[in-house]
Amino acid sequence: MSASAAPSSALLTDRYELTMLDAALRDGTAERRCVFELFGRRLPGARRFGVVAGTGRFLQLLADYRFGDDELRFLRDHRVVDATTLRFLEEYRFTGTIHGYREGEAYFPGSPILVVEGTFAEAVVLETLALSVMNHDSAVATAAARMSVAAGDRPLAEMGSRRAQERSAVAAARAAYIAGFAATSNLQAGREWGVPTMGTAAHAWTLLHDTEEDAFRSQVDALGVGTTLLVDTYDIEAGVETAIRVAGSELGGVRIDSGDLPTVAAAVRDQLDRLGATRTKITVTSDLDEFAIAALAASPVDSYGVGTSVVTGSGSPTAGMVYKLVARQDAAGAWVPVAKASTDKASRGGRKAAFRTLEAGTATSELIAVSDGFERMATEVDHPDARPLQVALVEAGETDATALGPEGVARAREHHARVREELPVTALALSRSDPALPTVFVDVA
Repeated sequence: MSASAAPSSALLTDRYELTMLDAALRDGTAERRCVFELFGRRLPGARRFGVVAGTGRFLQLLADYRFGDDELRFLRDHRVVDATTLRFLEEYRFTGTIHGYREGEAYFPGSPILVVEGTFAEAVVLETLALSVMNHDSAVATAAARMSVAAGDRPLAEMGSRRAQERSAVAAARAAYIAGFAATSNLQAGREWGVPTMGTAAHAWTLLHDTEEDAFRSQVDALGVGTTLLVDTYDIEAGVETAIRVAGSELGGVRIDSGDLPTVAAAVRDQLDRLGATRTKITVTSDLDEFAIAALAASPVDSYGVGTSVVTGSGSPTAGMVYKLVARQDAAGAWVPVAKASTDKASRGGRKAAFRTLEAGTATSELIAVSDGFERMATEVDHPDARPLQVALVEAGETDATALGPEGVARAREHHARVREELPVTALALSRSDPALPTVFVDVA
């Protein structure tokens, strides 16, 4: 889908973003230069690391953030903003700068995942769009990464489209693939983002036919003996026997979608081997999450299909990120750090530069350099093995094209695999705990 063909993303926002803009245009503060920061105060579900996802989707939506005739008519008819603001929005283009973590990167509490710099008018209106994308996609990616850790070398397929809103399903498939899943059942995710697709037949296929044997024979005739047959519509043992009688010992695979999976998988593997189908693989589905996958580690399972749990963040459907103003120019043009001071929702003012410290290739901390000055921060800190975490995503309104489309997804997936290799082994545990890395703030003159 090209940016020019996409609908406007301008009204995918909260009303108060535009009423703040309206008031700022009235009082003269709209053109003040500002720095907004998107970050999470904590990790969802007391997990040990989070995974950044949605960056490429946000950047493509940013390209479509335009107020056309239909959007302006709605705002005028519902008296959301005045005529001056409508004229401003008619010409709106983001001309600022966005730096942030690469998609697929690990993040921790306080990580400056996106840093948006521009006038108040052009940066404030992006809050809801950025948060809705990054909160959803990062929650899915974080859950998917945990499932990938639990699965080890066994491939995972995302199968949750029917458990999500139709566009969220596409975004979830994309995020899961970045975080280690091998494929999705969702065709639009394949078309739009280049995620490999998979799938054969559901129980309805078997129920359609007069006998299970008729259903299997028809599927093999259509898809070949390399297909995967769903063997638990009736009796699993009988289903496996029928599958091998129809397809032969070279059957590609069987899928089990019910029962006590460790026990059933062991029995099916033994039966397949006795029937000579030693190379026929076993795929299991049925409400899996990272804990169920981990429980199957010693079972003779070859791959997993995950639905509801992954598309809903496995109990944490949002990453809980926020978008806060951390610095602004005053009336004289001097930069001023600003921060919310609420007791349980405090933020930290100042421009941030983020680094991951390493010892012998293993991550040891999230190091955040904070400056109260606003010349471009240095890309190095006083640590011999600190890896810079932020890259330029938008410069003077121009988006880094390498972060977009299927190519951006492929790069994000590759980056995530590298990042996971440097995490300490404690980060890979599934139990609730403190973040695996401490976040250390260092003031820079």
